[in-house]
Amino acid sequence: MGRMASLLLAVALALLLPTSFCAAEPIKTTPTLWSFHLPLPDGVIGAESLAFDRRGQGPYAGVSDGRVLKWGGSALGWTTFAHSANYRKIPLCTASVVPSEQTESMCGRPLGLQFFAMTGDLYIADAYMGLMKVGPNGGEAQVLATQAGDAPFHFVNGLDVDQATGDVYFTDSSAIYPRRFNTEIMMNADATGRLLKYDARTKRVTVLKADLPYPNGVAVSNDRTHVVVAHTVPCQAFRYWLKGPKAGQYELLADLPGYPDNVRRDARGGYWVALNQEKARLDATAPPAKHLVGVRLAVDGAVVEELTAAKGVTLSDVAEKDGQLWLGSIELDYVGLV
Repeated sequence: MGRMASLLLAVALALLLPTSFCAAEPIKTTPTLWSFHLPLPDGVIGAESLAFDRRGQGPYAGVSDGRVLKWGGSALGWTTFAHSANYRKIPLCTASVVPSEQTESMCGRPLGLQFFAMTGDLYIADAYMGLMKVGPNGGEAQVLATQAGDAPFHFVNGLDVDQATGDVYFTDSSAIYPRRFNTEIMMNADATGRLLKYDARTKRVTVLKADLPYPNGVAVSNDRTHVVVAHTVPCQAFRYWLKGPKAGQYELLADLPGYPDNVRRDARGGYWVALNQEKARLDATAPPAKHLVGVRLAVDGAVVEELTAAKGVTLSDVAEKDGQLWLGSIELDYVGLV
């Protein structure tokens, strides 16, 4: 081989080696097995979504009897912060004599929660009552919307607030099935869900995207250019562009290793996605090496961290505050803290 050919080969190898042998960043694994538990009051379960107010107090959590509770520290414990009008009017809502599955359509089931820091108002996505709001002092929540156009809501689910404008982005998971029939949404591959926007100035709701398969959690991006939407089925996260050359486009952000619920911004510009259940594996005979209950996505959708838990534990929310992770579940009777 001549000197020139050798030089060219050396240059070519120098250009190729950094990319060819550059290993991908390892995915961090964070176990939640030893997380601190805050037990919910007797008779209620399911802190499906968590929120913190503008003073950093909380968490606030919607639970199975239709209330939003506030954690006031170990001295005060949990207190009632908000509720629907029906909660005080219908005795079954407070009696706890029948399962909540039979009363939630009457008493309400708060799911997505988020404060608008400028006013202190808490916005509530109630699966049955619709989009609701309560002031910073709590009390009976006001119903803001129960339909978009001529189409009523059937299953209001995830929610986030643009902290600059007060606009609310939320999902209606199905145009056919209410929450208590959420299994049918999956079994029948229902794709009638919608991504919606409540305009804080006009007080009107508009449909941003229709015909979606089980849209669930929503998060406004850190730069407010798009919103991320978790689709429980088919285990994916999409983003709807609000601004820029892609405005109005709906594109895939990430394929997820499980069935997602809520999505939250993390402290790095990415997102925490809670997983209700892992994907079915092709090799179902061998036990999984680890039980995933959540993942953290980078800005580009890459999985950069996994949350694991004991078998049987599921999460519906992962909220990051002051470097700590607060964990909510639709099925458990406590709020976790990592």
